[in-house]
Amino acid sequence: MHVFSVDGVPAVLWTPAGDDRTGATPLIFIGHGGGQHKQHPAVQYRAERFVAAGFAVVSADIPNHGDRAPDERLNQLAGTVGDIARFQALAAEQTVPEWQAVIDAVHARIGAGPVGYWGVSAGCGLGVPFVAADPRVRAAVLGLGGASANAAVAARITVPVEFLIQWDDERVPREQSLALFDALGSVDKTLHANPGGHSDRLPEHELDSQVRFFTRHLIPTESR
Repeated sequence: MHVFSVDGVPAVLWTPAGDDRTGATPLIFIGHGGGQHKQHPAVQYRAERFVAAGFAVVSADIPNHGDRAPDERLNQLAGTVGDIARFQALAAEQTVPEWQAVIDAVHARIGAGPVGYWGVSAGCGLGVPFVAADPRVRAAVLGLGGASANAAVAARITVPVEFLIQWDDERVPREQSLALFDALGSVDKTLHANPGGHSDRLPEHELDSQVRFFTRHLIPTESR
């Protein structure tokens, strides 16, 4: 595990041990949820699973989380906007270039391999603009987010997507999640719905599916 910082953005990188694959290691960027941070246990758990499957994994603290200094501009917006989706859209104006710079730094270290993105809840709200903006991202796992601020941006996403819904989500109405899934411009997209609320643990079989999904889209057949 390598902890580093890019232009004041704290980040952490996990890499597979003894990776003998030819070429650069495929990379998964994990966008953590609201109230979490780059080394939150949920992030660490997924990172370890992805690393065991042959991926490098990176995560970075989003503004006002983890080791970030307080962002007074975003604090003021949070107090005046009153709409989580709109707030996330404003925050994404900052996080998209930050995450691109973090990936640049990781690629300089491990080689410029294919990139995947994983993010639900706040990681989805910030991830949709990121995936739409960065052509290096070839596949994404998104979910627990709605279309109220993201529909037009989601339409620009064309990479394969696995989309997660908690059927009893008390924070994101089911109709909003379905609308965001529908808005995605991807031809290759699948909807994964499970019972439970917003903060309930996602089923383990979904992580198994995500490992297979990223393997299929980021690791060439001859290298598996």
